[in-house]
Amino acid sequence: MAERKTEPKPFLKWAGGKSQLLEQFENYYPNELRKKSIKNYVEPFLGGGALYFYLSRKYNIKNAFLSDLNKDLILTYIVIQQKSEILLDFLEQYQNLYNSTVQEKRNDLFLSVRKHFNEQRFEINYKKLSENWAPRAAQFIFLNKTCFNGLFRLNSKGEFNVPYGKYKTAAILDTNNIATVSKILQNAEITHSEYSNCYSKINEKSFVYFDPPYRPLTKTANFTTYTGMIFNDDNQIELAKFFRKIDSEKGAKLMLSNSDPTSINPKDKFFENAYRGYNIFKVTASRAVNCNGNGRGKINELLITNYGKA
Repeated sequence: MAERKTEPKPFLKWAGGKSQLLEQFENYYPNELRKKSIKNYVEPFLGGGALYFYLSRKYNIKNAFLSDLNKDLILTYIVIQQKSEILLDFLEQYQNLYNSTVQEKRNDLFLSVRKHFNEQRFEINYKKLSENWAPRAAQFIFLNKTCFNGLFRLNSKGEFNVPYGKYKTAAILDTNNIATVSKILQNAEITHSEYSNCYSKINEKSFVYFDPPYRPLTKTANFTTYTGMIFNDDNQIELAKFFRKIDSEKGAKLMLSNSDPTSINPKDKFFENAYRGYNIFKVTASRAVNCNGNGRGKINELLITNYGKA
């Protein structure tokens, strides 16, 4: 039991997180990773980071380049990497405040923190670590742990607008995991940037994992507003071209996740066309299957690689 505490895990709830798929993913890693000859890991759509945490522990990753377009997500990763003890002090305060607030008043508490979080975004210099980063990261984690379904959604004004989740308990403070994640992140370069900026960080000894915003299966299932920008079909095609560019110019091992449109429409061959010539596998995930997120069901997702199945 004691050893489990040392295993890093995502410190956030994150839509589309890969924790539930790690066991299935074991069948699809490149042999070079299994042999531990790959030391460099690149993930340009970082999100909750489940795969990075898992691979770092199991396959002895020495260097990592991690990026995302969500500014507050990256800010929080950097704070955990460099200022984890200060962050833990703020998280403890939020945990105590939440626990001591009666259920009827917790929505007011949540809305107050959310309001301050939205107003404060204009005061943050996201390019340089400063003393206001740790309280910002603590707010981000608090909102993630107490909002509805752990969603991160921005409106057209760039404001976080997810409502309160009405939880009787909320694990806002997880001291052991934050400390473990901080240790794992010491070997990582973490940046707020476009996925294409990872190009210079990739070589033939790299394993690159792409987990972009998924292509919606229906017109009403667009959950791609984590950054305030839509990732449409044109963007998916551009990513596929970038995938091919890396494959031909860098010699790295590449893996990409996305939705399986044939689950809804067997004639929709969008990804088969975009990634023609590559290996396309199917894995099964439990995801929200309707617009309000309450209904969950098993659904296929695609796993695309430039190498064969082990």
